[in-house]
Amino acid sequence: MVSKKVSLKDSLDTRQAALFVQTASKFKSNVKISVDDKNVNAKSLMCIISLGLAEGVEVTISADGVDEVVAVEEVATVLG
Repeated sequence: MVSKKVSLKDSLDTRQAALFVQTASKFKSNVKISVDDKNVNAKSLMCIISLGLAEGVEVTISADGVDEVVAVEEVATVLG
């Protein structure tokens, strides 16, 4: 398992959330995003929107699987 902390530059609107989910969905690894005590599937648009990600919030992106390193790095670039 690989993880990385990212501080959001901007709030995540629906279009950006969709791009985030699309990016996470490219990978075979199980990709998660965590904020405080919430840990959700990064491949689910509804889960991402439910987090209400705002500017300055620190999130942790984690992945577990065959392409976990690339998944975490690429997904993190969408947010950071």
